[in-house]
Amino acid sequence: MEFLQTTEALEALYGTPAEASQVKVASHLTPTYRKWIEASRFCIVSTIGPDGTDGSPRGDDGPVVMILDSAILALPDWRGNHRLDTLRNIVADPRVSLMFMVAGSDNVVRVNGTAQITADKDLRARFEKNGKTPATVTVIHIHEVYSQCARALLRARLWKDGDQSEGLPTIGDMLREMTAGEFDGAAYDQDWPERATKSLW
Repeated sequence: MEFLQTTEALEALYGTPAEASQVKVASHLTPTYRKWIEASRFCIVSTIGPDGTDGSPRGDDGPVVMILDSAILALPDWRGNHRLDTLRNIVADPRVSLMFMVAGSDNVVRVNGTAQITADKDLRARFEKNGKTPATVTVIHIHEVYSQCARALLRARLWKDGDQSEGLPTIGDMLREMTAGEFDGAAYDQDWPERATKSLW
């Protein structure tokens, strides 16, 4: 099997990008991009660090990020598993990419930029929920924002085929597998719904 080694080889196979894919890129939030991101309750954050790459989901019950101005976003770090994969990478390498999705839409909006992590008390307080604040906030400086065409989500029929989760392995199944049966996956799965409800923020 041969692998492509140069951008010239790639471009020879794919040809010239269409006009729409060239003119869509902005260096800051335009009114339409702002409206989209304000509607998004879910995004995927991609980072890179000395130990490799990471893609991490982020979600909220309202806008997943706060828009500080047309070139700066703020992403609260709500309670998770404390592995800190994303945050460790940002400390080492500030480059980030975010993919914003809105349930029911087959389009996606992407942001590329750089990020910094702060524990600033005043900024954290702006995200307060039920008396709780995030441990940190990631401040993202936008370098590029642009839309992504709908083909990938259309092919996947992501919003069209309903719930496809029946029969999937549970997280408990995965943990039991990873520990050769030593981890009590059944107890983990049984306790998870209540634990999650109490620890969303």
